[in-house]
Amino acid sequence: MKRMRRLNTALLAGITMYTMAATAHAAPYKVYLSMSYIGNDWQAEAENMVKAMSAASTLKDKVKLDVQVSGPNAQRQIQQINAMVQAGAKAIVVYPISPTALDPVIRSACAKHVVVIAYDAQVTEPCAFNVHIDQREAGRVTAEWLVKAMRGKGNLVLMTGVPGTSVDTNRTAAAKEVFAKYPGIHIVAEGVGMWSQAVARTELSKIVATHPWSGIDGLWMQVGCFTATSMEGEAGIKENALRPCAGEGSNGHRIEMLPSGTAVDGAQGRYRPMGLPSISYASPPYSGALALKLAVAKLDGQNIPHDTVLPLPLVTNATVNLCKTGTWEDMRNGCNTFQPAVIKNPGWFAAIFLKDTPEVGLQAALTATPEH
Repeated sequence: MKRMRRLNTALLAGITMYTMAATAHAAPYKVYLSMSYIGNDWQAEAENMVKAMSAASTLKDKVKLDVQVSGPNAQRQIQQINAMVQAGAKAIVVYPISPTALDPVIRSACAKHVVVIAYDAQVTEPCAFNVHIDQREAGRVTAEWLVKAMRGKGNLVLMTGVPGTSVDTNRTAAAKEVFAKYPGIHIVAEGVGMWSQAVARTELSKIVATHPWSGIDGLWMQVGCFTATSMEGEAGIKENALRPCAGEGSNGHRIEMLPSGTAVDGAQGRYRPMGLPSISYASPPYSGALALKLAVAKLDGQNIPHDTVLPLPLVTNATVNLCKTGTWEDMRNGCNTFQPAVIKNPGWFAAIFLKDTPEVGLQAALTATPEH
């Protein structure tokens, strides 16, 4: 089995130096971004950050990027990848709808010397590379936090992600393993949230129709803590009685985690500080951009890890930190949450900083514009 390595600053520094020093190619590498399900804010950000990385000064003369979307359809994604290979792809950066269904087409691409690298969700074909957080750890840590916040007893609601992906499968399984250890914890309802605030609202509305808020003591939501808290407010629940919520890294969620009364620029409606007891984690949207950077390094003859395991971004009420400006330097100094005046959409994902990808920052996530 090939070794799994943690993301390594020296590795990325070496890649960056090599990329900058390499002689420009007569023709850029033909690279494809293969996306599956795109119906949420995270995927839009990830796509923007891949595009920004391809336009960065270190890569713009080396990469010709083409984006294709298959939707949540494994067969269509397989067909598209086949067509990419036939069209002369040198590398394919892929968000796989399934960890296993794409293996044969990936194996065929590898046989033609195409570099295939999956981001966030993983694939099991050994010839492919993967860039991801430890999804099981994400499920475990957030579930343990929620159990502690609920003092080991009570009724909870689960909101899962996109079915069939390794991300959803691993997070949910790990969380349920934690909850199963506590006989006082009862999962009273589950919904499929598709990593979308809008879908989470629809599903949670169905749940509270039969399980009223008075019978819910905590929430574990892959996406939707902002939505759940908003719904509690609509139901007349006061800020000091909000249910603890373990969930995603959306900016609205993190703003709600700030102490009630914290001064923020652009607060409106429920998009304001209210002391929500919570833990916020995320698959960082920069994972696709990093996957592209690694793919080019591989094409340039560098060795890259088979598995690049990213730091797990975790934010609690004690560590939520409002950015002053949202610049890359601001984030490097430790801020992890953005002013509502800057980020109008509360469902936008805030975990965009990695010191080893200085090419992409706030404008990359918003407008696909690189830092340099």
